[in-house]
Amino acid sequence: MRKRVIGVMGPGEKATVGDQKNAYRLGQLIAQQGWVLLTGGRNIGVMDSASRGAKESQGLTIGILPSHKTDEVSDAVDIAIVTDLGNARNNINVLSSDVIIACGMGLGTASEVALALKNSKPVILLTDHLQSQQFFTGLSEDLVSIASSPESVIELIKILTP
Repeated sequence: MRKRVIGVMGPGEKATVGDQKNAYRLGQLIAQQGWVLLTGGRNIGVMDSASRGAKESQGLTIGILPSHKTDEVSDAVDIAIVTDLGNARNNINVLSSDVIIACGMGLGTASEVALALKNSKPVILLTDHLQSQQFFTGLSEDLVSIASSPESVIELIKILTP
């Protein structure tokens, strides 16, 4: 049976301390469920924090890298997929995931959420950014859920991806 692939997307350089704490906890919880974590793979921000949390809990981590270089890959990524596609790699992130978690918000994350909605993928927003919540739920109320904690994200994943 194929394992669930959970995409955790979020800011890199502009990730807040709260975003990083949530991402780390999400990574732990995803691994504890036996699911696979997919991120942007870099050694910064939400990507790195989620991967580190998953590795601490013996999870499998995949990183979809934007460039042809591997010097920015997180040490906590098991499988690094080198794309040399820049931001176009966001489509790979989305299409390879069963559900997208937006942990924090930035331009790259917003593009991934939009791509997920365009491809009818469920999205869970773990952000206190009210404008993002209003915008994305306004676009697709049936595909967008809002979570208040990493633990509530896991419960929503169980409902959204049977």
